[in-house]
Amino acid sequence: MPLAEPPPRSGRRRTRRSDPGRKTHILDATLDVIAEHGVAGTTHRHIAARADVPLGSITYHFASLTDLQAQAFARYVEGRCAAFGALFEGVDTHEHFVEVLVDLVQGGPARHRSAVLGFELHLAALRNPELRALTQRWTADSRGVLARFTDPDSAARLDALLEGMIMHALLTTAPESRERTRDAIARTLGPIGDRNEADPAQARTAAP
Repeated sequence: MPLAEPPPRSGRRRTRRSDPGRKTHILDATLDVIAEHGVAGTTHRHIAARADVPLGSITYHFASLTDLQAQAFARYVEGRCAAFGALFEGVDTHEHFVEVLVDLVQGGPARHRSAVLGFELHLAALRNPELRALTQRWTADSRGVLARFTDPDSAARLDALLEGMIMHALLTTAPESRERTRDAIARTLGPIGDRNEADPAQARTAAP
């Protein structure tokens, strides 16, 4: 049987065990801190406390707080793009498409953290060109998903409407009803006959 590892010699540091998931863990903790304190209130110490890691781990893995926030937001956007696309799996009628969008707006507390992070990102992007490029890629991805079910111009209008309605849902003390939300989305999309695609199934067939 193998011999037990001898104790460390006096004056030599014990080698720290590797933690390959620590960087990802720190990124997730950063998003938690941003959701709670906002970008302006996020600090290395807050993140280290949330991640339950030494402060030195933060500065070891990330060049600066700005770099850490940018990588955390990139991770967030990657996840949101995947989740947004997954929302429409199996959608094969115009009515079903509209109902999925209504559910998205009416998500309530279950999606509060995600929506807060999205708006924190957009606010920070006003002053950070790197983050602005990230929001533009996110917008393009979202509109690309929506365009599978309608035309590109309607997808752009719909994307803007959804962002505004989600922000309103976060701030209001009197939430809109599902009926009013559905009506706003339907009006933005317009009558089915006004578009080239009769329904989402045909749009997916026509897509390259």
